Amino acid sequence: MKLDSAPVSTASISESECHLEVTSTTDCNTSIAKFEPLSSSMVGDCPQKQSNIAVFFTTFLTIFLAEIGDKTQFSTLLMSAESHSPWVVFIGSAAALITTSLLGVLLGRWIASRLSPKIVEKAAGVMLLLISLMLFCDVVISH
Repeated sequence: MKLDSAPVSTASISESECHLEVTSTTDCNTSIAKFEPLSSSMVGDCPQKQSNIAVFFTTFLTIFLAEIGDKTQFSTLLMSAESHSPWVVFIGSAAALITTSLLGVLLGRWIASRLSPKIVEKAAGVMLLLISLMLFCDVVISH
């Protein structure tokens, strides 16, 4: 390992305030590591923050579009109209959706800790194909 500067004390620098850059060189398979405090202009460009924001908005948009006009929304609409207590129905349905989402996240984390991403991706694809095939057969057989 080749260092291009003197050792830097990192005791007063938090993980979110530093930047580690590792570059490979072709001579003798060595790597150069640079550990630098982030300037204030670099803090906003943190790839982890952008990644989390992108994941949040992708998840929000996907779930939002998937839930519009589904049976859950119609059930909530009917319950609200029948009960004349729209805020109670809203709180109950929101709590139910949060709970099912929590179960999905926890199950997903458990699966991800035991299986490789490729296996999870292939299994999800196979499951979606099977569900599609079952729905298609149901439509064909019932008509």
